[in-house]
Amino acid sequence: MTDTSRLTTTRNSYDAVAADYERLLRDHLTDSPFDRAMLGVFAERVLAGGGGPVGDLGCGPGRLTGHLGSLGLDVLGIELSPEMVAVARRVCPGLRFEVGSMTALDLKDESLAGAVVWYSTVHTNLEELPVFFEEFHRVLAPGGHLLMAFKLGDEHLHLSQAYGHDLDLDVYRSPARAGPGVAVRGLFRGGRTARVGGGGDGGNTPQGYLLVRGPAD
Repeated sequence: MTDTSRLTTTRNSYDAVAADYERLLRDHLTDSPFDRAMLGVFAERVLAGGGGPVGDLGCGPGRLTGHLGSLGLDVLGIELSPEMVAVARRVCPGLRFEVGSMTALDLKDESLAGAVVWYSTVHTNLEELPVFFEEFHRVLAPGGHLLMAFKLGDEHLHLSQAYGHDLDLDVYRSPARAGPGVAVRGLFRGGRTARVGGGGDGGNTPQGYLLVRGPAD
């Protein structure tokens, strides 16, 4: 999502829902064993490789950031919405959060041992995904791990209301045959798993999970 107007509407929408979003999804991981398993595998791989800083990119109110920290990771949350960051700092006072865009992360090259992108690209159309993956590749150290969750499908939806607020959000689902797995080619290696329903965003649409690793050299 590189269009400035869409960045602005997305930021404004999440600013509006920040407090209610955190309240409504606060305990969602408790009822999501598959999500916890994927995050656990990611954490184990990062730690087995010697650990290092991990970015929760598009972290929202920090619910995954806190979980990743509990798994022993040195985690930093980065989020487009200032109000989401304010909520995250309140609910996870021991962790670091910064306002930033995934298309231009304020991080040094090869500075992360891992990155989690949990439904953070659902407002980005398929054609623009390579821009994101190039940035993820830039900030990940050689051999660094990337874990991504996204929606599977062909639909493009528009949300005008959610979480009790008026919104202006485009939501894109990614075809299994041509989704993020295609966008990572030449940058990362690994595979994707998918399951139906009970997604980490609280929805009942098919969900996709991508766990890949950058080249070691």
